[in-house]
Amino acid sequence: MAEDTRQDKRANFSALTDTNGMTRTSSMSSAKSGTSKKLVIKNFKDRPKLAENYTEDTWLKLRDAVSAIQNSTSIKYNLEELYQAVENLCSYKVSPALYKQLRQVCEDHVQAQIYQFREESLDNLSFLKRMNRCWLDHCRQTIMIRSIFLFLDRTYVLQSSLLPSIWDTGLELFRIHIVSDSVVRKRTVDGILEQIELERNGETADRSLLRSLLGMLSDLQVYKAYFEESFLFETNRLYSAEGQRLMQDRDVPEYLHHVARRLEEENDRIVSYLDQSTQKPLISCVEKQLLGEHMSAILQKGLSILLDGNRVAELVLLYQLFSKVKGGQPTLLQFWRDYIKSFGGEIVCTPERDKDMVQELLDFKNKMDNVAESCFARNEGFINAMKEAFETFINKRPNKPAELIAKYVDSKLRAGNKEATEEELERILDKIMIIFRFIHGKDVFEAFYKKDLAKRLLVGKSASVDAEKSMLSKLKHECGAAFTSKLEGMFKDMELSKDIMIQFKQYMQNQSEPSNIELTVNILTVGYWPSYLPMEVHLPAEMVKLQEVFKLFYLGKHSGRKLQWQPTLGHAVLKAEFKDGRKELQVSLFQTLVLLMFNEEEGELRRTLQSLACGKARVLNKIPRGKDVENGDRFNFNNDFKHKLFRIKINQIQMKETVEEQVSTTERVFQDRQYQIDAAVVRIMKMRKTLSHNLLVSELYNQLKFPVKPGDLKKRIESLIDRDYMERDKETPNQYHYVA
Repeated sequence: MAEDTRQDKRANFSALTDTNGMTRTSSMSSAKSGTSKKLVIKNFKDRPKLAENYTEDTWLKLRDAVSAIQNSTSIKYNLEELYQAVENLCSYKVSPALYKQLRQVCEDHVQAQIYQFREESLDNLSFLKRMNRCWLDHCRQTIMIRSIFLFLDRTYVLQSSLLPSIWDTGLELFRIHIVSDSVVRKRTVDGILEQIELERNGETADRSLLRSLLGMLSDLQVYKAYFEESFLFETNRLYSAEGQRLMQDRDVPEYLHHVARRLEEENDRIVSYLDQSTQKPLISCVEKQLLGEHMSAILQKGLSILLDGNRVAELVLLYQLFSKVKGGQPTLLQFWRDYIKSFGGEIVCTPERDKDMVQELLDFKNKMDNVAESCFARNEGFINAMKEAFETFINKRPNKPAELIAKYVDSKLRAGNKEATEEELERILDKIMIIFRFIHGKDVFEAFYKKDLAKRLLVGKSASVDAEKSMLSKLKHECGAAFTSKLEGMFKDMELSKDIMIQFKQYMQNQSEPSNIELTVNILTVGYWPSYLPMEVHLPAEMVKLQEVFKLFYLGKHSGRKLQWQPTLGHAVLKAEFKDGRKELQVSLFQTLVLLMFNEEEGELRRTLQSLACGKARVLNKIPRGKDVENGDRFNFNNDFKHKLFRIKINQIQMKETVEEQVSTTERVFQDRQYQIDAAVVRIMKMRKTLSHNLLVSELYNQLKFPVKPGDLKKRIESLIDRDYMERDKETPNQYHYVA
């Protein structure tokens, strides 16, 4: 039996000489027992003869060596000798048959390996380990075989573009006969997926085993078809269920950290054992199921909590995660815009919060700026959305924010404000200007700002001229020269008044009857300053005389002008004698008059008495003692008054701005707006001559710098028609003609 097998092998080997379709005859001649048998080829005369040392045992040696490698036994022959044998065979033109026979031997061996995977009692992990061992053995064997047949691989195979290399042949055979087997394929993929699921659930998986097996699938070019599709399907199923469950059970910060951890874990799997090509679909799957499907729910449930609590770390994470998902940033931007509108609207539209409205707006703006910069990567879209939201909510309540911003500026620029240095004050003014830009009714701001500025300038309450001019410069830059022309005029009046008083003092030195009173007068141009109601007061005769002297002096230099005194804005320094010594009292004009004599101005009298008898410097005694002045209270001069300072400033009790005064200021703004509308209509019609109603209204909206309702425009147009500035077209009522 053994002899027959040997003869068959020899016959096979003799067939190796039949190449290229050439007609040759081969025979095996036997010599005595124990002698070698030489292969003799009868060739055509143009073929070279085989070398004398070429033996018929060459193929048997090679086949035995391949078998030893496949069975992990020792090779009987020297590897260099085997390599030389292959080179000899290739040199004698038997490469095609040698390649074919080698493939067949390898295929027979691989086919035999399938039976070890039919054992059903193996658990999944044991099955994977057996598969991995089989694969590693196959790779090691293929490398060894290739090293022996390297000459064949680098000559004949390399020159034949249709033939796979020996290594590729090994991969192809393993793919066809092992991995593509339906049972093996299913158990391998199921086992890998099971290990990954265990790891995702927090248990330990054999990562080196997974890396080797997935590398096998990749090398065999079946990774996507056999594994990746199933893997992504299971991943999608897992995270879909997990996302729905955790959105119910966890708060948003905890959920965001969980998503970030899951993404980190999946990226780690890609580095550790998954193929790099899986990264994009895998991460997209996780992001879609844990974020994309729950974007609105996450933001509805948690954005306000994160923003209210200034949870910077979680907001950074939220932005980073939403930036990864399609439509994530636009969705976050919309919710961010809505949050700002809602939160800001509460500040602006709640009258109970008016006292602190501006400070709350500044704090809120600063907070949102920090979020945009620190958490949202200074994204321009988010910054623009924030500006749009601020402009929307701050104008929900017309006029009031503008009024309160003007008063807030007044509180910061008024003398006695020790909250900030000049540098800090400048920063505060810059922040106020940011809020100011959002206001539509800037004329309302101007009206209240002008009134407060007048008080600061006239009563000497301004903390810093530099700060005042800095604010004026900011307003001019923001709104233009026309907006600040009257405010600049107020400063100009103050400067001119100083020059006039220098001249007046020189004038007084030349008078025959010098006065004991040192008079300072501020000359105010009526058009620049707020209007003040005239009040008749009974001044001491010496004061009245001094007023007349100044009037004569001033009108002598400026004929044709008219002076109107405003006693409500006056103040004085009184010298007083007390038991403790002489003091100087810095008081308002009304305080001065009360200290000199009582008058009949009850409202002013009460406030003035209160400042003199109920404040810190009590130069009058009130009976009974108390903080308020009531009917029946009695007053007398406090001769026992003491104070560590020589000159004491006694502040007038500031009368709170009445509702009537607020309404009056607002009405003046409304009246000014009517004049501006009328002027704009006439200007447009004079230029265009004829215009339809809709086009005229459109032009007006483009030119007017304050919010106005269509109904108000219609009223002004009707008023101008009644006053013959324009007329309706007789045939088309909605068309107007300018009347020259």
